[in-house]
Amino acid sequence: MMSRCDVAIIMLSDEVTRESGSVWISSVFSGLVTLLEEVVTQADEGDEDDEDEDAGNSAVTGDQLQNDEDVGNSTATVKVALVPEGHVMTVAFAIGLSIQELKRQLASELRVPEEVLLLSLDGRAVEEQRSLMELGVRPHSSTRMEMTSIDPDAHPLRLLRPPEHDTMPDVITVQVQTSSGTGEAQIQEVAVEIERPPQQKAYLGGYRHRLTGAEYHHAAIQTLPRRRRQQRALIFSRATQTAEMQSTAQQCPVDASTQMTGIGCYVSCSTDRLLAPGTYTSSEQLQDRRLQATICLQSWARCWLARQAVERLRQERVRWQAWLDMQERRRRQEKEEQVRERRRRRMNPERREDFDLLYHDLQRWRMEREQQINAALRGAQRKAALCALLEEETQLIADIGCHRNGANAAIREKSTKKLLDMTAAPHRWRAANGRLLQMETPDTIRARELGELYQSVGATTGGREQRKKVLMKLKLTVQVTHSPPEEQKCQLTTDLVELIDREVHLLTINVKEHNLEGLRRRISTLFLQFIKTPAFNPEVAKMLKVPQDSSQLKKDVFSCRRCHRYLSSAESTAPAGGCRGALCHCCARDDSRARRQTDFCSYKNILTSLRAEEMKANKEAKIPFLLQVEDMCHLVEAVWRAHSALETSYDLDNLVFVRWDRWCDWSPWNCILVSKEEASAHLDIQDVHKAYKLDFVRNVQQKHALARRYFSQNPAVAEYLDSPTAAPGNLVVSKPVAMATGRHSPTGPGSLTITPTN
Repeated sequence: MMSRCDVAIIMLSDEVTRESGSVWISSVFSGLVTLLEEVVTQADEGDEDDEDEDAGNSAVTGDQLQNDEDVGNSTATVKVALVPEGHVMTVAFAIGLSIQELKRQLASELRVPEEVLLLSLDGRAVEEQRSLMELGVRPHSSTRMEMTSIDPDAHPLRLLRPPEHDTMPDVITVQVQTSSGTGEAQIQEVAVEIERPPQQKAYLGGYRHRLTGAEYHHAAIQTLPRRRRQQRALIFSRATQTAEMQSTAQQCPVDASTQMTGIGCYVSCSTDRLLAPGTYTSSEQLQDRRLQATICLQSWARCWLARQAVERLRQERVRWQAWLDMQERRRRQEKEEQVRERRRRRMNPERREDFDLLYHDLQRWRMEREQQINAALRGAQRKAALCALLEEETQLIADIGCHRNGANAAIREKSTKKLLDMTAAPHRWRAANGRLLQMETPDTIRARELGELYQSVGATTGGREQRKKVLMKLKLTVQVTHSPPEEQKCQLTTDLVELIDREVHLLTINVKEHNLEGLRRRISTLFLQFIKTPAFNPEVAKMLKVPQDSSQLKKDVFSCRRCHRYLSSAESTAPAGGCRGALCHCCARDDSRARRQTDFCSYKNILTSLRAEEMKANKEAKIPFLLQVEDMCHLVEAVWRAHSALETSYDLDNLVFVRWDRWCDWSPWNCILVSKEEASAHLDIQDVHKAYKLDFVRNVQQKHALARRYFSQNPAVAEYLDSPTAAPGNLVVSKPVAMATGRHSPTGPGSLTITPTN
């Protein structure tokens, strides 16, 4: 009798169990006991009826089949252990259903595919077609099974709610009081499984006893949540979102009326007002009034818009004026910087360009003084003044020469130190990981030793004994080298050893220091020549300008027509329009000081600015890089007469070369010399023949013809003259110098007319 009702299943909520308290638990258990007593009573009555029946009847009847079906519908407690996590799931399952139905239910709870689950009982896998009753599970009993996943990586077995969040056990035992047939009360223990709902219930509040502190929750917490009814009607459609327009007439249900004074009726007139009719306004008058109001509104609106436009123009004018002021300030700063730079170069000349500037200023000073003397004096006084001027000029030239010799010595010393440092530097390269690596070689080590020895030889401090040690070390280094013996025995080493022995002998007999300066200078010079020889210092071979291979030297060599020396083309100062065998650098500087005394600094700045602008416009520009400073000097002085084409500026520092036709590359026959302020305006012109006067265009074309004739003597530049493949943006386009037709009416020579552009 007890085997049919010893297990009852009740659904309890986790949150309700945790928050309810002992009062709620006791009330639930009391109701549960009452329910179990009724079940037991019905079971007892069923047993008594069964005892009245014939127990010996062994035939299979319809009642027995019905009993078998009832047994199959009975439930049992199945505890499924999840391997390898070890969590346990407790479910109530009908013993008549197959294992496949059990797997389907477990798969839906774990949210994994059914095919990956594998159930086993007592270590043996069970078949999916068999039921729990066939496996020997009795009704209302409990069994334990293991479940694993075939693909644990893709579909692991995990509980949706971790077990640490559960505070109630899966099965509780309840004592039920039953009555037997004799009327005696019996106490039976019934196992009750607690099934937890998948959703959480909301806490809706309750009451708390002030004395005992017991909490009483609302009934809605103790019941299952209400299921939401599914909407069968289609609510998201075009028909439900589109309203139909309907027009209906309505009539007020209450009639309106007014009350007047009459017989038997008095109406007070204390609150009445007397209204007098005004002037009648026709439709034309109303239209005129509206028109006047519209005109007034439009006038005020247009006035506001005009003020806004004027304010914008005023702001643009302020910005334009600020830009002009900035440009003027920038040009003034550049001019001041140029003046300061020239003053610094005059006061502290160091380079060859600085001394050329001094000679140029000296020549201008002499010419100005000579003009003043010729204008103010006559006869013997004039000759005496010119002689005094000549003596003063000679003294200034001598002072400049002394200063130049000192600067050259400092430059030579600096270049020698740089050469020694470069030869003694280790080889450096960057590895694949970005680190900078360096390596010392025997050649770099020897170069460092020779450099340190050269510094010791050139030092002026120290006593006689220390000087003797340095000389003996130098003699040993010269005699014992890494070169073959036949290369060691040369005139350089022989002379150097002889001079060393001579100084050692003079030091031994106590000769004064100032008498040994010349000898020590000769020793330093010969030892430096020894260091620059690749046979004794292999590392210096890659630092020499003259190639050691005679075959390469013959390909690029020229003869100076004044000093008759054969030098490389890099030592030549021949301009693009001159002959190949011109003057070397030394002879050209001497000739400049004796004849012209020209300062090429301004022309060099013009050439540098031209190259920078052409590189921005066309990276493949070639002609500006073929020209030299002397070519730029001839182009400015001889062709353009050292002033702007518009005759507005005569300052060389403010002049620049720009393209005459902006659509072609720059060349001596496609250029114009203007000031920096005029350059931006000229480059905005689309067609120069429409912007300038005819006489001005002819004058520019004549200067282009002079430049074409001068630069045609240089083969490197002449190949770009009248090239059949010349095109805008690639090569230059030369234009004829012939007189143009009268399509442009001249209004004056040198006039500039610029068309406005957007």
